[in-house]
Amino acid sequence: MTDLTIEMDPAEAGLDSERLKRIDAHFARYVDDGRLAGWLLTISRDGRLAHVARCGSRDAEAGLPVTDDTLWRIYSMTKPVTSVAAMILCEEGRIALTDPVSAFIPAFADVRVYDGGSDLKQVTVPATEPVRVWHLLTHTAGLTYGFHRVHPVDALYRAAGFEWGTPAGMDLAQACDVWAGFPLLFQPGTEWNYSVATDVLGRVVEVASGQRLDEFLNDRILRPLGMTDTAFWADPAAQPRLAALYRPGQDGKAIRMDTFGQAALRQPRMLSGGGGLVSTAADYGRFTQMLLHTDASPAGELDGTRLLSPRTVGYMARNHLPGGLDLETFGRPLYAESPFRGVGFGLGLAVVLDPVPGKVIGTAGELSWGGAASTTFWIDPAEGLTVSFFTQLLPSSTHPIRPQLRQLVYQALTS
Repeated sequence: MTDLTIEMDPAEAGLDSERLKRIDAHFARYVDDGRLAGWLLTISRDGRLAHVARCGSRDAEAGLPVTDDTLWRIYSMTKPVTSVAAMILCEEGRIALTDPVSAFIPAFADVRVYDGGSDLKQVTVPATEPVRVWHLLTHTAGLTYGFHRVHPVDALYRAAGFEWGTPAGMDLAQACDVWAGFPLLFQPGTEWNYSVATDVLGRVVEVASGQRLDEFLNDRILRPLGMTDTAFWADPAAQPRLAALYRPGQDGKAIRMDTFGQAALRQPRMLSGGGGLVSTAADYGRFTQMLLHTDASPAGELDGTRLLSPRTVGYMARNHLPGGLDLETFGRPLYAESPFRGVGFGLGLAVVLDPVPGKVIGTAGELSWGGAASTTFWIDPAEGLTVSFFTQLLPSSTHPIRPQLRQLVYQALTS
């Protein structure tokens, strides 16, 4: 599904047309000075599309513009989709949040926890409780990513070939067995650390459902929602629509990443529930609308198709960090300056507890996440608002796109 047709006048949606132009002009400057090749923005209110803006190129070198049907690598925006898959199985009684992961992946039966030393010689202790499905959904399992480069265990992941990808020929089941053999960063449930946890969750979905992850997502989420352009790779027919991937050069201008970007052109052996999907703005918009609760469409349902109970979505949207803490307090920050003050974490989604500590306008209860290539989305149930922004610049910490976008969107709301 690729059509991005405006469904309501901005004024009807409580959006000021002149103030919306500030958003478009601000991010157009990113293209004008070469920081981004191109981008696409959507804003919906109460389930209807009220503003769409496009700028620049999906492939600057080829002179191809951003279009509604452009395919984007959404990387970690895959995580909420996999989390919904797990919650579908929870509703069917095939998974419980308290289930030990070892019930689905035996290699997690005897995990150990880092207690000192270096990446070359670690001191470890036994885990005091099992890694559970809930830990995977909340990133409190003690797993990590090789690209963090802040902990000795991160180096173990890199040395085994897990930095921005997976060793050649390895599938999801094999990757999970390898990760289970690394020490955890901390005792399960005691801290938050962004990690491969959602990839492990994808394997749990496979075992519990008896289907490969791509098959389960297609059968239970993508096809039911009409997300026909979302997949784990861009097949040959779709490849002309796939945006090129970029990184910042020393002068700040976007430089094409040909080799790394081409991974999305091949059907992967490793199905990454944490970061493997490509999608369009229209497709992902349907996913976010499904999670939004409106008077016309309770959360968990879209156009008569129900994926989850509204109460399940509401439970996912609660802050699950112990003691009601935020990520700044309970978590290990992703970057030197954490963007997570006043933000907690639910089941697969960040949730705003209080927008004041983060120094950016927002609303308590807002749900969000983003991808490594600077894509982002958020859902504001109190305002009936969903916003998504698509571009292709690695890493997402390069520019303050996300706080700027929030400030500019909320200033355009007049009611």
